[in-house]
Amino acid sequence: MSGAATLPLVLASGSPRRRELLARAGVRFEVNVPDVPEERAPGETPEAFATRVALEKALAVARRIGPEPPRIVLAADTIVALGGDVLGKPRDAAEALAHLRRLVGRSHRVLTAVAVVESAGLAARGALVESEVTLRAADASELAAYVAGGEPMDKAGAYAAQGDGRRFIARIAGSETNVIGLPLDESLALLRAAGALAAP
Repeated sequence: MSGAATLPLVLASGSPRRRELLARAGVRFEVNVPDVPEERAPGETPEAFATRVALEKALAVARRIGPEPPRIVLAADTIVALGGDVLGKPRDAAEALAHLRRLVGRSHRVLTAVAVVESAGLAARGALVESEVTLRAADASELAAYVAGGEPMDKAGAYAAQGDGRRFIARIAGSETNVIGLPLDESLALLRAAGALAAP
């Protein structure tokens, strides 16, 4: 899935998982981390929340780097939704444990909004990808040991599909790279449409 870059790509994310996914796909990019609050507005649906934050991240970096030379900015926002609730990155170990207790033994949605913005003109493209994840049942001691290892602390929903948290996942319906943090097929299609990647 590699492609020759036609416009330089800037990844507006500090996520090592997103960097790894793009690099594995053969995409060249630089990183410019946005400073955008990830606060859900009152009454905002999970879908609207993820879409807004991804676009705000991409626009913030596009404005920061400026129109010259023209570049393409890619940003994403991944959230875990259980019903109408959004389970974000836990503030502490207690919240991580609370998230996991709600998620184990049932299914939830993982939503990733992807935004691609041209630094010259700020034209934007986007996609919203949803996967369903089912976690197996787990007892309190197993969850506590996982939280104590530290992995959940910077992950939406307090688990890492590509890490030690994989052992809790019984099933993923839909894009697995979406659950990791960047739906790769959809992201590459957006980048090709924006001119950051040549057609395969």
